Amino acid sequence: MSTPAQPPSLRIVTFNVLPLAYNVVSQWAMQGGHQIALVVTTPGPTSRRTPTYQGVVNSVAPGIDVLVTTRLRKVALPLIRALEPDLIVSFSFPYRIPPEICTLARYGAVNLHPTALPAYRGPNPMRVIYEGYPLIGATLHWTEEEFDTGRILAQRTAPLPAIVTPEAIMSLWPPLIFGAFAEGIARAVAGEAGAQQDHSQASYAAEFTAKEYWLTPQEAREVFQRKCTALNLWQPTAKARINDQSYLLASVEQMDDQIIAAPGTITEQTEQGFVLQVANGRVRVQASKL
Repeated sequence: MSTPAQPPSLRIVTFNVLPLAYNVVSQWAMQGGHQIALVVTTPGPTSRRTPTYQGVVNSVAPGIDVLVTTRLRKVALPLIRALEPDLIVSFSFPYRIPPEICTLARYGAVNLHPTALPAYRGPNPMRVIYEGYPLIGATLHWTEEEFDTGRILAQRTAPLPAIVTPEAIMSLWPPLIFGAFAEGIARAVAGEAGAQQDHSQASYAAEFTAKEYWLTPQEAREVFQRKCTALNLWQPTAKARINDQSYLLASVEQMDDQIIAAPGTITEQTEQGFVLQVANGRVRVQASKL
């Protein structure tokens, strides 16, 4: 299937709470000569606050209006209606966008989800990395009443790297996200219906539990590193308890050597952390005491 020609200049309303997500939309708009008419962001529901919305506010260029709200129907809807946008885009927004808002745009509303849907629907795409799913990717789809269930307009994927470091992930993921976004928008404006998701293959990306933030040296070194990368991609949150001491882990590097001690043994102290024996080898850990 060929990709439609790039759409003419569009007026966009975008819903974002992550600066990186807004930057994808902003970069695409700038490259294509499109206008962002409004940026909608939010501190999120009380059960799942998203302080990163402040970074979105700070990322928006002067002259572009920003709306910070938790009340989409009462506050956002009348403002968006007055703007008469061509397209509504959501990427990293914690609320369902009401149908009354979606129908205001000339071409409708789309959502960008950073997984290979229908795998890992939901609020935590880092679970793809944490659980070692074989693909990382991004999907642009039509917005439906339920999160991440709409017909797929474009999808880009790549194999999960054999060695999962933040550098490896960030060399692959942003191009997949931008590619799926640009291709999918062109299809949306061309009026394509998109491909139905196979709901029988769907999985859910739940937020990490308190227990999942704690890594154990009884795991293999590739698992230990992969989970640390997933937990730390945006900010350090991975933790481990070694010899009755709790640590906040900054990074994990696999070492190519043999088992020389029991799992959980610190075999060497370093300036920034330690070398730790895990189930099948050792890892070099940058960490600080909690």
